[in-house]
Amino acid sequence: MLTKLVLAVNKVFMKRHYFVSLLSFIPFFAFAQSTVNGSFDHDGITRTYFSYIPASYSPAQSAPLILNLHGYTSNNIQQQLYSGFAPIADTAGFIMVFPQGTNELLTQQPFWNFGIFGETVDDLGFLEALIDTISAHYNIDQKRIYSTGMSNGASMSIFMACRSNRFAAVASVCGSMSVQNPCTPSYPIPVMEIFGTSDPIGPYEGNATSQPIENVVSFWVLKNQCNPTPQITAVPDINTGDGCTAEHYLYSGGIDGHTVEFYKINNGGHTWPGVIPIPMYGNTCMDFNASKEIWRFFRQFSRENAVGLANVVTDTGIAVMPNPSQDQLYIQFGESVKNGSYELLNINGRLLRRGRLTQSNHVIDTSDLNVGTYFIRIEIDNYIITRKVIILK
Repeated sequence: MLTKLVLAVNKVFMKRHYFVSLLSFIPFFAFAQSTVNGSFDHDGITRTYFSYIPASYSPAQSAPLILNLHGYTSNNIQQQLYSGFAPIADTAGFIMVFPQGTNELLTQQPFWNFGIFGETVDDLGFLEALIDTISAHYNIDQKRIYSTGMSNGASMSIFMACRSNRFAAVASVCGSMSVQNPCTPSYPIPVMEIFGTSDPIGPYEGNATSQPIENVVSFWVLKNQCNPTPQITAVPDINTGDGCTAEHYLYSGGIDGHTVEFYKINNGGHTWPGVIPIPMYGNTCMDFNASKEIWRFFRQFSRENAVGLANVVTDTGIAVMPNPSQDQLYIQFGESVKNGSYELLNINGRLLRRGRLTQSNHVIDTSDLNVGTYFIRIEIDNYIITRKVIILK
């Protein structure tokens, strides 16, 4: 009974932050040609998502990837419309993916499971698998993967910073950290928090399931070993009629140049700054655009020690060409090689084929491969190199 009571209390924090009539004012078809739907099975559940691919994307150049997670009771289409990242992606050239959560058993409302709902759905595993799935179809820079979201989706983004090693930075809008589950990040990660002091859904001071926002900021300042004394700047009050003002807290000097940033929105509500106001959820700060600031924050950081095959230091004495390739790859190396082999793997590390290197200009047939990113693992004379290759058609 106590568990149900705590869950019920938490529903207040995670309530819907969109209203459906908003959709009728924003033309989805305007960017439909750049939107790609997808699905796959994870942990016995068919999970769905769609990706926004900017027109500037080229398979020959790796692109940053941003996960954008909807709030409790919302969905991925609403999150795309509400956050308005598409024009920024078009200019900056990053790919954005909008996953869909599952329905919570108690309310049958869409949600993300970051450990406070008493649910067993593996959203962390799904989102990591989603990164691999997107990387199998597009040339993703594995050092520049980020996550953001609204409310429950923001809390899930922070949870992934606590539990995953895939992200270079995360940003939270109206989200907090769980009281129940300890945060144990495997490495320091820059974090941006955007939160209103008068949020009617997720209290600024915290509640039975969520931590006070200033505690969240302090936690990440400590983890990144930033200067605990921030540089505080008043955001220019360019819209005096929005009912709120904002302050920007910058904690600098962290490990590897990391920073933690906090936008404190005085009298702000459970809303995304800089977009269409939703009065029923409190004041929307119109003095800055949250999406623009999130990208400004993200683009500073990359994971130099990102996991995966893409980061193996390569030896310049061996050439894999052409890259990008279509039907054939050539491995070129010196005539003196006595013992060589290769393995061709997909983005997830699954072995597709292997063979011996019998001559200094070895040919690999790639005509049967789909468009995407692959890896060639070459072992010659007792040392190993790995090269990332792009297959086009």
